[in-house]
Amino acid sequence: MHTQTMILDIQRQFPSVPGYLSACTAGLPSFATTAALRAFVDEWSTGRMDARRISAQVEQCRALFAGLVGVAAERVAVGTQASQFASVVATAVPDGGEVLCVAGDFASLTHPFEQLSARGVRVRYVALDRLADEITAATSLVAWSHVQSASGAVSSAEQIRAAAEGAGALTCVDLTQAVGWLPVDAGDFDITICHAYKWLAAPRGSAFMTVREGLESRLVPLAAGWCSADDPWSSCYAGHTPLAQGAGRFDLSPAWPVIPGTVAALETIAGIDPLLSHEHALELANAARSGLDMAPGDSAIVTWPDVDGTDLAAMTRAGIVASGRAGNARVAFHLWNTHDDVAQLIEALGR
Repeated sequence: MHTQTMILDIQRQFPSVPGYLSACTAGLPSFATTAALRAFVDEWSTGRMDARRISAQVEQCRALFAGLVGVAAERVAVGTQASQFASVVATAVPDGGEVLCVAGDFASLTHPFEQLSARGVRVRYVALDRLADEITAATSLVAWSHVQSASGAVSSAEQIRAAAEGAGALTCVDLTQAVGWLPVDAGDFDITICHAYKWLAAPRGSAFMTVREGLESRLVPLAAGWCSADDPWSSCYAGHTPLAQGAGRFDLSPAWPVIPGTVAALETIAGIDPLLSHEHALELANAARSGLDMAPGDSAIVTWPDVDGTDLAAMTRAGIVASGRAGNARVAFHLWNTHDDVAQLIEALGR
């Protein structure tokens, strides 16, 4: 099938929202996701909500996400927020250890590590392009976003991973701004974290963590509860609260209303060739860069300086949904976007 025909078939699964250039803030729900959310509300409002079925849907989410990032399902923990998982990762940092992070990275990843100062843990920030070079024998953990939220910059993940391995440091990669448009293999890293409401177009409130086999014992399940067992329904009460054998021990009690929509969202994305998603996003992003007199790039997120917000205001007036972060204007291109969106952007900015 011709690539453009495949893209059109994919776009029919999503609502048409001209000028929506904000997948990096929140994805658009597919029609299947919207239907699943509405069905949940209908069932809930008529007393037909089935908690055990939702538990089964959590397992569907685990398996679907595992397939998207190339790991076994038992390597995946299911939760609600990226920062909650980062807090669990922080428990693996020894007293007096160093956590190496990227300057300007998203706070949900970095802030939990800053709370370790009472244990003598130091968080050191360096530029993204210096991250691999700055790893030393004193580094206990390297934590970074594979795609930076504020700039859209894509990390040299393999180079960083290799440097960390050579120094004996753990790696924790936030994939929130990557999975869904950028093919990744979570198995390359010790730990990955991903919130699903951006490029995976799920409802906000579903997040995932992958943990390399054998690493479970180095992490403390700080928020362990009844869902942290292999069989939550037999672990509801004190006296029998075993931890799951795999990464499920780090599961958090799910936000029930978002789980059916997350299943639908992940099924939608899982049914799309990731290389096609990547190619489409980069094609549009680089068409936008060309129209804005910028050099080609490798990210689906396009940013440029806009300290006073003039360009963001112009885009908003033109009906474009964009964002401003850290003094930059920011747009993003995903499956639902077309070249018409690029033309609308260029016209709005008078280029």
